[in-house]
Amino acid sequence: MEEQQQINYDRIAEAISYIRRNFKEQPGLEKVAEQVHLSPFHFQRLFREWAGVSPKKFLQYISVEHAKQILKDKDTTLFDAAYETGLSGTGRLHDLFINIEGMTPGEYKNGGANLTINYSFAQSPFGDILVASTPKGICHMAFADHEEEAFSALTRQFPNAKFKQKTDLMQQNALYVFTRQWDEIDEVKLHLKGTEFQLKVWETLLRIPMGQLSAYGDIAREIQNEKASRAVGTAIGNNPVAFLIPCHRVIQSNGTTGGYRWGADRKSAIIGWEAARTDIVI
Repeated sequence: MEEQQQINYDRIAEAISYIRRNFKEQPGLEKVAEQVHLSPFHFQRLFREWAGVSPKKFLQYISVEHAKQILKDKDTTLFDAAYETGLSGTGRLHDLFINIEGMTPGEYKNGGANLTINYSFAQSPFGDILVASTPKGICHMAFADHEEEAFSALTRQFPNAKFKQKTDLMQQNALYVFTRQWDEIDEVKLHLKGTEFQLKVWETLLRIPMGQLSAYGDIAREIQNEKASRAVGTAIGNNPVAFLIPCHRVIQSNGTTGGYRWGADRKSAIIGWEAARTDIVI
């Protein structure tokens, strides 16, 4: 059994190395499977089991990371980035960025220069909070013990965006999570940017019901990557939307609360508050 696991690991490591070396050729499933002497079907299943994503998604992730590096050069065009990444045109580059980054390549290149973000400070049961929104949804929410530091963190996330201190309906609706029953609130739309892995982790967090808790290992299993508990923890720590994406509902496997970006005491308070609202004894 252990020998077979080693063989499988070696094959996936070889496949990952091949994709990294040859991503500009945009190799298909059959081509990569041939390199490790497996059928496309078997290779697809094995790769997802070990890497947590499909070979196609991994190739997309490698491609977009390369394109991002190219786009950092202010003289580089979107066509240049598409060509250097092995894509057939800017249309494919656009689709790739929307799928992986949640933004267009142009938005990434200009750091949000064409993006206007409304932001406001509000009170919550757990301290002051900064909430920010774009026309697409809530892009940032963070507990703000120090307003200047909280705003600086927001501007670092969107370095070239235009910021307007304004409370809009999207923000108001999001803040109702603290004062109303969730089934009474209109759907809260989120505008997130992150890697494929981060987005998958954050999506999994959204499925943890209020008043219930999950362990880091549980999240890793949920995304079908049991070996990724540490990476899961990092993705949770990078959650850009406090409370709405409930990273506070993830604890250590031994039952201890664990760390929290906005303070362990605040995390414990939120867990207790949610448990009380759902009549769950913890």
